[in-house]
Amino acid sequence: MTTPKYNRVVLKLSGEALAGNDGYGINSEVLNSIAKQIKEIVDLGVQVALVVGGGNIWRGISGTQRGMDRATADYMGMLATVMNSLALQDALENMGIPTRVQTSIEMRQVAEPYIRRRAIRHLEKGRVIILAAGNGTPFFSTDTTSALRAAEIEAEVILMAKNNVDGVYDSDPRTNPEAKKYETLTYLDLLNQGLAVMDSTASSLCMDNNIPLIVFNISEEGNIRRVVLGEHIGTTVRGN
Repeated sequence: MTTPKYNRVVLKLSGEALAGNDGYGINSEVLNSIAKQIKEIVDLGVQVALVVGGGNIWRGISGTQRGMDRATADYMGMLATVMNSLALQDALENMGIPTRVQTSIEMRQVAEPYIRRRAIRHLEKGRVIILAAGNGTPFFSTDTTSALRAAEIEAEVILMAKNNVDGVYDSDPRTNPEAKKYETLTYLDLLNQGLAVMDSTASSLCMDNNIPLIVFNISEEGNIRRVVLGEHIGTTVRGN
């Protein structure tokens, strides 16, 4: 059996990744493709915690641009992440993978509350945990949630899956054909150069806790497995 490089990971998915080329909502083909890729690493014995954004349904920043109160807009975004998490749970369980959705805002009829020790126990039992509703408070992104939860559950790495973007560039490769891709970076590089990989709070958390980050393209099937097995794809960001 192939031995994975990482035994416990946090997989960060953007909400936009679930929309695929539709741009909004949840694309069932993309959802099943992601679930299939997750199953590949679960079958290797990797413990997986998922954090998913809600931008395919609602972005808090778009609400504030319309004059909405920031806290209200962010709470709406947290609810969007719960919808995405339930969709991921359904897709994973249809493939025979036991999962638990845990939310930072209590809604016991649909999910468990997030409890650190319970989350770790689920992982140890081979269940995928899906961590929804951010960290339960406004003004923090799901990137920050990924960094916080990775530190709490002692994950070895954060895998940041991007939609049709295969790493970190010095400028937007979709608009600049001369954009340079980085193979490796430090979190200080992200902060000093203002690279829009994750927000500064998340970068600082990862740097302080020495949690590596790998940014890669999830649109190419099999990439999650390649990353977990140690193949160098995308961009690796380290603490120092």
